[in-house]
Amino acid sequence: MVEDVDLLSVQEARTLLRRAREAWNTLGHFSQDKIDGIVAAAARAASDASMELAKLAVEETGYGVVEHKFVKNKFAAVDVYRFIKDMRTVGIIREVPEKKLYEIAEPVGVIAAVIPSTNPTSTAIYKILISLKARNTIVLSPHPAAKKCIFATAEVMRKAALAAGAPQGSIECMEHVSIEGTQELMKNRSTSVILATGGMGLVRAAYSSGKPAFGVGPGNVPAYIESSANLVKAVGDVLTGKSYDNGTLCCSEQALICDEAISRQVREQVTQQGGAFLTAEQMRAVEKIAVLPSRLANPQIVGKSAAYIAEKAGITVPSGTRVLVAELQGVGREYPLSIEKLSPILAFYVAKDWRDACERCKEVLRYGGMGHTLSIHSQNRDIIMEFALQKPAYRIIVNSTATHGAVGFSTGLDPAMTLGCGAYGGNITSDNITPLHLINIKRLAFEIRPVDVKAAVAEYSRQEPAMTQVPSPAAGGGLPTVEEQVARFLSRRGLAGSSPTMVSPAANPATERETDPARKQTPAPSPTAALEFVSEQDVRQALEDGRKLPIGPDTILTPSARDLGNENSVFIRV
Repeated sequence: MVEDVDLLSVQEARTLLRRAREAWNTLGHFSQDKIDGIVAAAARAASDASMELAKLAVEETGYGVVEHKFVKNKFAAVDVYRFIKDMRTVGIIREVPEKKLYEIAEPVGVIAAVIPSTNPTSTAIYKILISLKARNTIVLSPHPAAKKCIFATAEVMRKAALAAGAPQGSIECMEHVSIEGTQELMKNRSTSVILATGGMGLVRAAYSSGKPAFGVGPGNVPAYIESSANLVKAVGDVLTGKSYDNGTLCCSEQALICDEAISRQVREQVTQQGGAFLTAEQMRAVEKIAVLPSRLANPQIVGKSAAYIAEKAGITVPSGTRVLVAELQGVGREYPLSIEKLSPILAFYVAKDWRDACERCKEVLRYGGMGHTLSIHSQNRDIIMEFALQKPAYRIIVNSTATHGAVGFSTGLDPAMTLGCGAYGGNITSDNITPLHLINIKRLAFEIRPVDVKAAVAEYSRQEPAMTQVPSPAAGGGLPTVEEQVARFLSRRGLAGSSPTMVSPAANPATERETDPARKQTPAPSPTAALEFVSEQDVRQALEDGRKLPIGPDTILTPSARDLGNENSVFIRV
């Protein structure tokens, strides 16, 4: 008898969601101590099983490296747990005494978690822990190519959670997987929030399900090596990030961009540290097997080693090659290897200088990585800040691998396996997702200002003229003076007290400019407070307002701000 997998999958989704909803009616009322004990037990069980689960994942999917998946599993079970273990997620989580305001955590309910094949076990561990910590139950929908290892992960953590007091149904995982079943899981009225990790089609389906959803966009991550960087470490970081678990993390480096002035040294380091530059003929051979006509990565090479890809492409590379490097002249459909490849294939670009590199990074991000991650290797703080201010990426990783930095392994970012891309990537958040994203906050607010309408009318009627209407000079109030207007403007920009001294309101500035040439050439007295940081936008605003910007030895100037400011004599040195 042939079973209808689609119908089985839909029915299973409904059954598991019903169990999870019933379990949540109990779990959602647990104390902080009870929840923390359950989370600790589940994390410990996942940590103990990390190597076994890593082997299952590689055996079933054929993706990645066992040792690297082991580290990912440990990161999810140990690092993520350490980050969340003391987090308040039950009852009053914040008090603001001066406002008589209290914030109270409320669980959202049942989490529908879609798990990818590229990082199956580590993502499952992470999503289970953050869901339980927020007092939510969870139902997992595995990728069909990784359903055995994901189900095994859920079982390990389910048994531990039950032993610690979690109700039956707190952790569930589908065994019969289909598109229809996953759609039912996301759309069913028992589902409260969706945690979707996968391709853009899946993420769009999650957002169109009618349920609140945390989806993530693709990560076509550029890595820029600037002339002042420690080249040995910078190249090592890029190749380590690109080859880690054979490039299966969406935050792994996809393109290396370096300055022309250091391109020879960078090439040498790439070759010395395990990168193999492809000839034009070899590049075409790799393109054929790595990139589909739709300009998506071919699943047949995702998570495979450089040696495996080279063999399939029919090319020869040196023994020990970690990464295949393709030097490209542009980004887009005409350059197939400029996409996110999810394998140890790295695009390589040479830029004239940091400004040219800046534009190339933007091109790479626009071609499938908007809002995700960018890395920069540099010792020039001004250029680092310029990149942070100008790039359409929400994680700027400095002097570290993008792969490990974005998830919070090598940086201070919140440790997570789901990385939001914000509005740039069509996501609801730009955060690394934590338990705090899976709670609602109830606010208890006491009266701090008695309501008296007559008194309020009288109070607002006494507000300064600028708050109601601008008086005419005939009314006796007069228009705000130039000094007052400048002071208000600077105050709004947080620069109060830094404005240049203005001419006396009793004087006639126009007359004095005409009759006193010496006064025309006399600069305004210098302010005493130097600004801490000046960007190009600050300079443009100062030019528009006719202001000078006070700077000192410790002021941080972005390169474009310095050029524009010096060109227009905007700066006053104090």
